[in-house]
Amino acid sequence: MKSRRVRRTAVSIAVAAALTGVAACSSAGGSAGSGGSGKEDRAGARAATRVSPIAALRSAEQSTDKADSARVRSTTTMGSLLSMTTDGSLSWDDGITGTVTITYTGGSTAELMRKLGTTSMEARYLPDAYYAKMSDTFAAQTGGKHWIRYGYGDLASVAGSSGALLKDQMQNTTPNKSVQMLLASGDVRKVGEEQVDGQATTHYAGTVDVADLAGRSSSLTAGQLAALKKQLTQAGVSTETVDIWVNGQDLLVKKTEKAATATGTMTQTAHYSDYGVKVSAQKPPAGDTEDFKALLKAQGGTGLTS
Repeated sequence: MKSRRVRRTAVSIAVAAALTGVAACSSAGGSAGSGGSGKEDRAGARAATRVSPIAALRSAEQSTDKADSARVRSTTTMGSLLSMTTDGSLSWDDGITGTVTITYTGGSTAELMRKLGTTSMEARYLPDAYYAKMSDTFAAQTGGKHWIRYGYGDLASVAGSSGALLKDQMQNTTPNKSVQMLLASGDVRKVGEEQVDGQATTHYAGTVDVADLAGRSSSLTAGQLAALKKQLTQAGVSTETVDIWVNGQDLLVKKTEKAATATGTMTQTAHYSDYGVKVSAQKPPAGDTEDFKALLKAQGGTGLTS
């Protein structure tokens, strides 16, 4: 009986920790420059000064979306729940695909992961599911299997509205979402020209008031805008400050977000680079993979709990 309780605890920790990580990094970012000469960047930055902030961000939104992929790197803190970093590459040409390494550096989630023998986790995004690679300690509790598979459809059916929200985050969050959110806020101002990651960039900022979000300046549809409001509201966010840096090719280089949430203050800094990089993500071996629904069933659960 004691062994069974230990196994159930390990499974609960793993399921919650892996999903906490992916929820926090679903707006993840990248590393060095995105290409282009410094001369081109400076010319682009000067050109950006001759258009309105809204027009400049609309161009950045479109250019970033069309780039289809990028290298990513970010740091995220969510109150006492977690501090983490992500590093990898993502493609958004047809949904989110790619591979990132998530490292838990602090907070209660890091403590939970440490109990499972690691504070670092490989995550793979594929069209139909998200996969999280756990430690040998976890595998010892699951018949030797290291990977947890989270089918996007299963998240919605098993976890209800919170699962549906997470499903949408993992399948649809792209770098230009921060730009869209800032445009939808209607509060956009140019801060100035700054050097970021060795590039000349233009810095824009604004405050997102969830109650006042509107699609007037962004390309968000009514449905997408409603989903964004729901996502922020469920996280306990009423206002959020957003800063973005755009280079001479109208590509997002860096973004920061800060907001008070139900779990404490959330801050995230993300860097984007190497736009157009080739991204590949392979499904883990079936013999080394366990579906999260099977794990929940084994521990006698019917839904996800944090």
